Amino acid sequence: MRFPVPVMYTDAINTMKGKIVVIIVYLSLLLDNVLLTVVVPILPDYLRSVELILGNGKDNSTSNIDNHFNIRLQPDNKELEEETGYIGLLLSSKAFAQILINPVIGILTKYCGYHLPLFFGSINMLVATLLFALGENYLTFLVARTLHGIASACVGVTGMCLIAELYPSEAARSKVMGIVLGSGALGVLLGYPFGGILYAFVGKTAPFFVIAFLVVVDIGLQLSFLNLKIKYEEPVVETTWSHLLSDCLVVTAAGSILLTSAGMAILEPCLPLWLIEKMKPKKWQLGTVFIPDSLAYLIGTNFFGTFAYNFSRWRVAIVAMLLVGLSAVMVSLATDMTQLVLPHFGLGLGIGVLDAALVPMLASLMDTRHSAHYGSVYALQQTAVSLAYSLGPVIGGALMQSVGFPWVMRFIGLINILYSPLLVTLKTGVIEEEEKKISLMGTSDTQVNYKTSNEAITSRKYKRFYGSDESD
Repeated sequence: MRFPVPVMYTDAINTMKGKIVVIIVYLSLLLDNVLLTVVVPILPDYLRSVELILGNGKDNSTSNIDNHFNIRLQPDNKELEEETGYIGLLLSSKAFAQILINPVIGILTKYCGYHLPLFFGSINMLVATLLFALGENYLTFLVARTLHGIASACVGVTGMCLIAELYPSEAARSKVMGIVLGSGALGVLLGYPFGGILYAFVGKTAPFFVIAFLVVVDIGLQLSFLNLKIKYEEPVVETTWSHLLSDCLVVTAAGSILLTSAGMAILEPCLPLWLIEKMKPKKWQLGTVFIPDSLAYLIGTNFFGTFAYNFSRWRVAIVAMLLVGLSAVMVSLATDMTQLVLPHFGLGLGIGVLDAALVPMLASLMDTRHSAHYGSVYALQQTAVSLAYSLGPVIGGALMQSVGFPWVMRFIGLINILYSPLLVTLKTGVIEEEEKKISLMGTSDTQVNYKTSNEAITSRKYKRFYGSDESD
């Protein structure tokens, strides 16, 4: 039998240990997103400058992509399309690796806890960063980007799990998770200009060595404050992906995260091409067009976590998803660059608010409807985001060629608007959360951990999904 955490221990978590872990998780996610975006202004230009992609370089000591893949070169008029395809494969390899690894990390956390996979992910991030810094050919960069996908799976899944476990208070959990989620937007905001400026004035290796140094600092903090020993604890109830996918509330929440992320995933590769064709913007305008949504996402995650908890997460999530849908439609109506600022801000704000509302709620759904082990549910959440960013550009690009960019954005906006009423079903999860608080303790929210007694496991929620265990 597992009992609620005593008040004194919970207070210690929320003051000392919790703050240290939050710093480690925040730094890990920040560096993950900086590395994600810092390569975008660097690698395409670097590969073109050394002529690795099309194999036309004069330096025979440097391997080109033909040597690795035995690809027959196309005529000159197709070289740009070929180059774009290779760059697309390079940049998307992270998301595909993350999709494959997310479920594995969710399972591993059951056997070795959350600390060790986070440490393993940071080591992978360090190796990937050094490969980016020292690499000189396409294949090395492809391996580095894939290793970064593995690192992102480890950091993204275990980071949220650690926050959910260390902050059993729903109010504190919502606040802290919102702040931690904001690290992603901050990393994106820093990554693009940081990579571009250092690459232009110092060289390719400089930004990656700076990131590598910060990753080493992060690893040092983990070695000092995290318990990296393997500690297996058999959960009272086994929660597998089949159980989660049979839970309509979990699937509904994950589906909304996927659809809102898909709006931004489609926008990022398609919008610049549409702008170049229709509005002829300057280069600096293309580089700044995504700043409003990154700032808005940072605002949404940092300031709306507690707000969502106090005013019902499902209501706030519905409004956020409607905002995403309407903003996507407004993007298609823009006729000049200034008209993109407001819809971009709305997109970022809607996605940020929805994440601030639903990411903590996934932990609450695990507390009340499954076992209080969060690896599987946050692996599912990370997979939803990875699917959006891997399949979104592919589907969006295909649709853009057939129906045009404006109709693509109207389509994704309409899907978000039509999906938003389904979030009303999440009200059931809020009711169950309140019932659990009363049945477990009959006292304050601060004292409840939800890694609780057999009574919680045999409640009516568990009987619905674990019929074979009713007699336990």
